[in-house]
Amino acid sequence: MTNAIEIANLSYSKNLKKILENVNLTIQQGKIVGLLGANGAGKTTLMRLIAGVAKGSKGKITVDNQQKITAKKSRVSFSEQLNGFNPNIKIEKIISFYQDVYPDFSTDKYNEMAGFLQIDEGLKLSALSKGMREKLIIGLTLSRETQVYLLDEPFGGIDSMTRKKIIDSIIKWKSDDAVILVSDHYVSEIASILDEIVIIKDKTVYAQKSTEEIREKYREGIEEYYENAYREE
Repeated sequence: MTNAIEIANLSYSKNLKKILENVNLTIQQGKIVGLLGANGAGKTTLMRLIAGVAKGSKGKITVDNQQKITAKKSRVSFSEQLNGFNPNIKIEKIISFYQDVYPDFSTDKYNEMAGFLQIDEGLKLSALSKGMREKLIIGLTLSRETQVYLLDEPFGGIDSMTRKKIIDSIIKWKSDDAVILVSDHYVSEIASILDEIVIIKDKTVYAQKSTEEIREKYREGIEEYYENAYREE
């Protein structure tokens, strides 16, 4: 199976502080992967580097066989927080922006998800609750027809019942060969859709395991395995 993401000897520092060091990671096409780690472990930074948003790293990041920043950006849909938009902009204008800027944005796919997520496009961005804003971000991110989707803590403000419905629907919203890399603290809730987990600890990849191996070999649940990894010294 072809690799969607290949990372070799990646290190990254910001303001003289080492954030990631000697990260090596390979993710195959079609996988849904949980990116797990404590707050400040470097998960968001790793996603930003994969997406080509953060710069100045050492090492190699390849996405869909591409290493140039512009080529990688066209193959990655990253869950941006919409902070660049005027708070008074209406949601419908944000949709139009995505349609104009991203040739791979599928309006049909967005409309399907917007109906499911109950997004009111007539509202202003400032009028959205935290949960509704996150649902909009999920809809925008997954509506692009790309090879890699990066979801960074996408469910924090969404109520439990809706969160479970969205998680259960994620599989049908991605193509068979696309990768979803999702970072989330609701490990037990996303465990059912994960093919693998990647644990970031001590500035690097501490472990990469298939969920099947964790359940069968280690006789542990995904959340239990992750928590035990952080207990180990």
